[in-house]
Amino acid sequence: MTQLHDTTYRGFASDNYAGAHPEVIAAIGAANGGHQVAYGEDVYTARLQEVMQQHFGEQVEAFPVFNGTGANVLSLESILPRWGAVVCTGNAHIHTDENAAPERIAGLKLLTVPVPDGKLTPELIDTEAWGWGDEHRAQPLAVSITQSTELGTAYTPAEVRAIADHVHERGMTLHMDGARLSNAAASLGVPFREFTTDAGVDILSFGGTKNGLLFGEAIVVLNPDVSQGLIYLRKMNMQLASKMRFVSAQLIALLEGDLWLRSASHANAMAQRLRTAVEGIDGVTLTQQTQANAVFAILPAGVADRVRESFRFYDWNPATREVRWMCAFDTTEADIDAFAAALTRELAS
Repeated sequence: MTQLHDTTYRGFASDNYAGAHPEVIAAIGAANGGHQVAYGEDVYTARLQEVMQQHFGEQVEAFPVFNGTGANVLSLESILPRWGAVVCTGNAHIHTDENAAPERIAGLKLLTVPVPDGKLTPELIDTEAWGWGDEHRAQPLAVSITQSTELGTAYTPAEVRAIADHVHERGMTLHMDGARLSNAAASLGVPFREFTTDAGVDILSFGGTKNGLLFGEAIVVLNPDVSQGLIYLRKMNMQLASKMRFVSAQLIALLEGDLWLRSASHANAMAQRLRTAVEGIDGVTLTQQTQANAVFAILPAGVADRVRESFRFYDWNPATREVRWMCAFDTTEADIDAFAAALTRELAS
């Protein structure tokens, strides 16, 4: 096949734009050849269970899936009855970027809470966690938090523990959307387990695509008592891979060694470099802390569209002209410098 794209082009729209890490591609090749039992009864998926247990605890069980939306929807569907509702932030991915899949596929009600920094707190949760026993209200039976958040911030282990204790005291279950879990761990400088299993999270959507996988994520059941029927729900919701070994092999490549940490740490470092490069430019107003691999800023009218002629990125809030810049495992210092130079030129003009 003829290569159709310019491999030197870089953007800052999403870490999904990056290709697959070479070590992940190599893992797919290593898993190829010969026959392995389909639908997860292969040696790679068995090994993935061991790897996940090393990171999250001996009691956990991992269910590889195709994508993050599938991981989130299935996780929530497995922990809630039909009348259950989920408390989440107003900018949670399950609310803003999954095309109502939790509602339409799982039949779940989302109870959203406005947050200034992407984070829920026990007090904020209580603005929607009420009305148990009221037949007129969807029952708030789960809370979903995102790590790192949609605004690039990270929950500390203590913050997660405070939420988990608060949730559990009310008979609710805690789900974590970990699409960028590796970036959070790298930012916090702690192992995954410290802010998941040990902090009281019950079920986790573990992200791989944003950290160098070609495709694939995993549902990790941290508390076996809360989740039911995933073995059936995964098939019902079209997330059961027949050649699952190729999803599992990628996750093994990411997690068996330190690839997850190397890639996430680099993406985070490039975001910090980007923040440093633009925060002194007249006309750029940074709006959030940069704790993972995202930078948020407000630009003067028209500037974003002109810069996008060279570097693609997304508006976050068009009403306020807030934009989001994402860095990936393959973002380079030269990419950052070129972007900052382009932004400086457009602001000067």
